[in-house]
Amino acid sequence: MGEQKVSLVKDEMQKQRFVRNLLNDVRSFEYMLENDWFEDDITRIGAEQEMCMVDTKTYKPASIAMQVMEAMKEYPWLETELARFNLETNLTPRVFADNSLSLMEQELQHTQKVIREHLSGMNTKTILTGILPTLRKFDLEMHNLTPKPRYYALMESINRQLSKSAYELKLEGIDELHVKHSSPLLEACNTSFQVHLQIAPKDFVKYYNIAQALAAPIMAIAANSPMVFGRRLWHESRIALFQQALDTRASRNHMRESSPRVHFGKDWLDNSILEIHKDDISRYRVLIAADIEEDSLALIREGKVPKLRALQVFNSTVYRWNRPCYGISANGKPHLRIENRVLPSGPTVVDEMANAAFWLGAMVGMADSIDNIQEYVSFEDVRDNFLKAAKFGIDSKFNWFGDKKINACDLVLEELLPIAREGLKKRKVDEQDIDKYLGIIEERAKRHTNGARWQLRAFTELKKQATRDEAISIMTASIIKNQEQGIPVHEWKMPTLKDLDEYVPAKLRVAEFMQTDLFTVHKDDLIELVTDLMDWRKIRHMLVESSNGKLDGVVSAPLLIRHLAKSNKKISGQEESLKVSDIMIENPVTIGPEATITEAMRLMREHQIGCLPVIKDEELIGIITEMDFLRVSMRLIERLEQ
Repeated sequence: MGEQKVSLVKDEMQKQRFVRNLLNDVRSFEYMLENDWFEDDITRIGAEQEMCMVDTKTYKPASIAMQVMEAMKEYPWLETELARFNLETNLTPRVFADNSLSLMEQELQHTQKVIREHLSGMNTKTILTGILPTLRKFDLEMHNLTPKPRYYALMESINRQLSKSAYELKLEGIDELHVKHSSPLLEACNTSFQVHLQIAPKDFVKYYNIAQALAAPIMAIAANSPMVFGRRLWHESRIALFQQALDTRASRNHMRESSPRVHFGKDWLDNSILEIHKDDISRYRVLIAADIEEDSLALIREGKVPKLRALQVFNSTVYRWNRPCYGISANGKPHLRIENRVLPSGPTVVDEMANAAFWLGAMVGMADSIDNIQEYVSFEDVRDNFLKAAKFGIDSKFNWFGDKKINACDLVLEELLPIAREGLKKRKVDEQDIDKYLGIIEERAKRHTNGARWQLRAFTELKKQATRDEAISIMTASIIKNQEQGIPVHEWKMPTLKDLDEYVPAKLRVAEFMQTDLFTVHKDDLIELVTDLMDWRKIRHMLVESSNGKLDGVVSAPLLIRHLAKSNKKISGQEESLKVSDIMIENPVTIGPEATITEAMRLMREHQIGCLPVIKDEELIGIITEMDFLRVSMRLIERLEQ
């Protein structure tokens, strides 16, 4: 979304004007390629760093992007992102040689330091992670959209194309997540470290296809996004979440194919970068428009380089994981780049630079030894590898060259690291930088550890000792601490309950605290069933649910005790077969998911009840009981003792 002056397509005339400019840009692009206008004697690298902001006490998202931008308006490298709790920095393009990698790291460290200094007075910290573990579903409602016209236009345009009742997330890993959402702001879950590599036009096809083949192993070793809403899902959940967040397609009875706007690609590139743009224009409708003043064809006739603004705007709304990019260098010449969108943000700056060095080196090294990667591996295998890497990360097993079956760590250690080392040497990158960054990748592979594996292990252990919310808060605090100390992820220790200096549950929402694994009965079920279920599951409150998911009532342990006491007094043979509806509490006190824990406690105290069913849009979605509060209280007492 680099083009700022964009808007919703208001009428057919504006749309036609934009499409005409878009087609003219494609023709201009084609002319420049055919007549060698592009820079081809230099190779540059660059990157964009996305990050989240969190409150220093709760470790929940801090939605203060606009205040930060105002406080840091003298820093041109800082940008907003889609959500108010996100920021982005743009790094200086550098010639890919010598100490360019360590200079990029120094710049990254510096920008992070400057941001941290400004945020310290706002009780906020930055965190580099593919998906913020403490992010909650309601953090992604439209009130958290960054208030800029281009973001409103994009969200509204996507909503207009929605052909189903809601956006849906469906992911399964250790846990599972099946949930609907009201807006495409779900996209804001994702933060990445986007690395750019400038490519000469004559080499673009070869390099782009190599980037596609490398996407899976690079993602596997770099995965850092396993947690969504407190659920352990894919090792790189960004991949599925991003696609589903913007997927406006509905299920149909027919088998007609329809491509999502976030996608890996359907086949190899054969002749030119323009194949990608022509394919995208053929498949996807215009989402947003821009008032384009330049006439790219007229500029071409005058011998001037056009900015291709219409094509840039359109390209920003189609999300390929390896995105083709057009730009104009400082010398006025146009250039081509591949933007790697696979790499997640974090775990630390030095880890990100290791990921970048590995990808850049492997790209150059493989291009130096392979003329046409299509002869070594099928696109179907490459696409299948990509999905495996997203799901299983460092635990993946790939189909590689010559139909070889190989696990991610062995592929990295035995084949790709040597190729990457040769590629970096060819670019005359400093030997100490090569050793430093590729050494980090090597250690990850040897220890079978990356950010995703660390998070999964950490959360699983913490969850045995603390509530879900406290576990993800401790984990988030530990990630930030390790990042600030610059410790690469393969050296991180497992977090403990003592790693969270201050935990403030009073501000927790019911949605973060409630139990969602519910055992329910229907009102026409037998009381005997309720008695056994409560005994088997060791629960004191049984929710009565209708067939359409609505709450009909509650049966509590005291009610059952009174019923059993009356039954024992009856003469043998005269017992009635009572149903749940005969003894349940109708119209029980309930609470919504966005209420605070303090409000929940107040309700339970005022009404002298031991549970609160949680209702959203008349649907039963969870329950809070006195035992939940007891667990939190116990942890707070333990903290005070410590």
